[in-house]
Amino acid sequence: MIYDVALNIRYDYTGAAAGGRHLLRITPLDVPKRQRLIAALIDIHPQPSERRNWIDFFGNPTVEFAFRDAHDHVGVALKARIERLEGETQQGLFSNLGDMKSLIEQSRDLGPFSPLHFTAPSARVPALPEIADYAAQVRQGLPDRVSCEQVVAAIGDALHRDIRFDAKATTVDTPMAEAFEKRHGVCQDMSHIMIAALRSLGIPAGYVSGFLRTIPPAGKPRLEGADAMHAWICAWCGPDAGWMDFDPTNNCFAGLDHIEVARGRDYTDVSPVKGILRVAGRQTSRQAVDVIPVTG
Repeated sequence: MIYDVALNIRYDYTGAAAGGRHLLRITPLDVPKRQRLIAALIDIHPQPSERRNWIDFFGNPTVEFAFRDAHDHVGVALKARIERLEGETQQGLFSNLGDMKSLIEQSRDLGPFSPLHFTAPSARVPALPEIADYAAQVRQGLPDRVSCEQVVAAIGDALHRDIRFDAKATTVDTPMAEAFEKRHGVCQDMSHIMIAALRSLGIPAGYVSGFLRTIPPAGKPRLEGADAMHAWICAWCGPDAGWMDFDPTNNCFAGLDHIEVARGRDYTDVSPVKGILRVAGRQTSRQAVDVIPVTG
């Protein structure tokens, strides 16, 4: 499946900013056997005083840019073409949950995809006893000898049942503990909660940001800008199976409709726009995403 993706983000300031420095992580990834980036272009306005491209530790394409002059807005536009691939069947390769501790201890890899980076608490995913207890209860309902794939699916199914999706319930800064306590949130909250649950059971887990193709109801036109940036999780299921992706918001393993943009320990590592400003007053922002199939 080939997609054309367009992303537009704009920030407007009530008072002109005297300067600013920002990081962008919005370019889709190249993932062997799963996703191929054909082309990508990022336009920034006004024209920044500085701009450079680099790859961060987790392999995410990153654009750093800065303004020295006063400006009252920042606009970012991405256009990209991506081929999303079926990937390889991993049936029979998943390690058993009981073997994970020793398999992680045997790992000598310190590269970006090492499970060792994804076992400990992180900035947005602290170790919470209440989430560990929740995960333990889900685990009790599974067979004694259970694969990591089955555990991931069971945790995802439980969260989809118990956490209500509410686009207005939380913000980007809402703590994971609050979303879990109130049992509502958005894809970011559900992903953080699922990561915490899996880590508490000994499964290395991380955060994936990306785009999700949405399909309008039958007979209804597709609305421009109706797609959205999305979030899901990745879990390490042993040295043979490697990493697999699961979308807790939609209770499914990630497939051809999921376009990967960045991976990290939690949202802090992959936030699409991050930066600092010298500004007085407030800012408003808006975002529009289009994911358009080119071929089926």
